[in-house]
Amino acid sequence: MHSNREIEIKFRVADLRALTRKLRRSGFNLATKRTHEMNTLYDLPGEILRNRKELLRIRHYGSHWTLTHKGKGKTARHSSREELETEVADGRIMDAILRSLGYSPSFRYEKFRAQWTDGKGQVVIDETPIGNFCEIEGPSRWIDATAKKLGVSRSEYITRNYATLFQEWKAQIKSPAEDMTFEAVSAK
Repeated sequence: MHSNREIEIKFRVADLRALTRKLRRSGFNLATKRTHEMNTLYDLPGEILRNRKELLRIRHYGSHWTLTHKGKGKTARHSSREELETEVADGRIMDAILRSLGYSPSFRYEKFRAQWTDGKGQVVIDETPIGNFCEIEGPSRWIDATAKKLGVSRSEYITRNYATLFQEWKAQIKSPAEDMTFEAVSAK
């Protein structure tokens, strides 16, 4: 099991190729090529976890499965929350276990993700159904220094999660989509 405090920011990406060039010029190396990722959030009846601002997720990234719990976070300039994560041999069996314990899927979101690192932190590029985003995750000062290298100002920092960004997007364009999947969003 892996336990740590996740500290990150997101920002919108208008030009993926330009961002890739900036990452290379800033000393980042591609750690994981563009890979499909499907995430399923689980909750108990009455949205108990959501109301506590917690998250329980099964992630399928390429051929790997992970189970993650994120505790209630703090938001200032960066988003910060406790994150407990472990690999799972079979996500379908983990889904069955969660369902047998009374949890059910509450939200699904997918993206294509590429991971970059400079050895001190991680930068990921996410191509989602509602637009392209970049996440910078690591120590606070490193996040700010990396954002500056990439030409991102603090006013562009996003500290909201994908479920919240999706709800904002839905309200803005009046989409009936319930999940942030390419299929659901394209069916609008």
